Amino acid sequence: MSDVDFDLSDEELRAAASVKWTYCPPDVLPAWVAEMDVRPCPAVLDAVRAAVDRGTFGYPAFDRDTGLREATTAFLRRRFGWAVDPGSVFSCGDVMAGVRLVLETLCADAPVVVPTPTYPPFLDVVPIAGRTVVQVPCTIGDPGRGPALDLDGIDAALAAGARTVLLAQPHNPLGRAFTAVELAGLRDVVVRHGARVVSDEIHAPLVLPGAVHTPYASIEGTADHVTTVVAASKAWNIPGLKCAQIVGGNAADLTALTGVAHVANHGTSPLGVVASVAAYTEGGAWLEGVLEHLAAQRDLFGALVATHLPLAVWRPMEATYLAWVDARAYRLPDPAAAALARGRVCVNPGRDFGTGYDGFVRVNLATSAGRLTEAVERLATAWQTPA
Repeated sequence: MSDVDFDLSDEELRAAASVKWTYCPPDVLPAWVAEMDVRPCPAVLDAVRAAVDRGTFGYPAFDRDTGLREATTAFLRRRFGWAVDPGSVFSCGDVMAGVRLVLETLCADAPVVVPTPTYPPFLDVVPIAGRTVVQVPCTIGDPGRGPALDLDGIDAALAAGARTVLLAQPHNPLGRAFTAVELAGLRDVVVRHGARVVSDEIHAPLVLPGAVHTPYASIEGTADHVTTVVAASKAWNIPGLKCAQIVGGNAADLTALTGVAHVANHGTSPLGVVASVAAYTEGGAWLEGVLEHLAAQRDLFGALVATHLPLAVWRPMEATYLAWVDARAYRLPDPAAAALARGRVCVNPGRDFGTGYDGFVRVNLATSAGRLTEAVERLATAWQTPA
């Protein structure tokens, strides 16, 4: 835990020039985009510094020669018990580039089911890939587990002609780590309609104590219809280094995906490859420290919401560091806008996550305890102060 440092000053965070801190005025507290306010993992930082010293600025070597495939599959086996052949893994620039590649290369020219609320770029990448989005809202779910995939709704959408399900697993922004039983239910629906699943599992390493991540591709009977996209970028806070990994479900899909013209899958950074290998092979202890901190932040957030925002509805997430908050009881036309204008705290507006979520916000908890406390206090001021 000693190497995990979330106690950076505002000045240090602004100096890093990431999007999270660059576009908020000095009096605004950023709690929006999915970046962590943490000092880099030492193993990753050392690896990247050494690569910079070597002048690793050219085009990246082929996957077979970088060690990335082996590092990725060893991590997947160690962390999730998911046995993957290194030969079925190849790199891409980032997860959304991988999702687009899969949609355009493997998926039928037909509508794509997106369970909502969802990661906003999902709603953009589908039309960019020439398909139509079909939003299927998640259900309230079991009281013991929280929101769930609406399998009946997905079934109806596929029956009406959709042929792909774009899955965030673990879910962003609901924070669910779907169980093997839930995923098997999705498999049954997808198989019944001859559809595909593209599973974005970027948040898989960020499953918090008390929950387990089950890769969708580890469910029996999914190999012929699933492609998984993973990355070290969220768990080790390195999205700017541009490296994600696609895991093909079967040999035919892998051949199709790796057979596209280079321009269809480019943008992987050689420094990203170096950072990802270091994260997967040497960053385990640091990741455990991050998870310990995030679990404490989740507990702190719950206590703060109970004290300062008693009308807000929130369910502790099983994964990610992103809290999905129902603020409709405060009867604000736009709680995120009120948070910014009256509380000077920036959170993501619910409307960005799908149709019908105007009264919700997403709050980033991956910061210091003091900064999180201030963020909730500012939300309370914003939402409970008359306009």
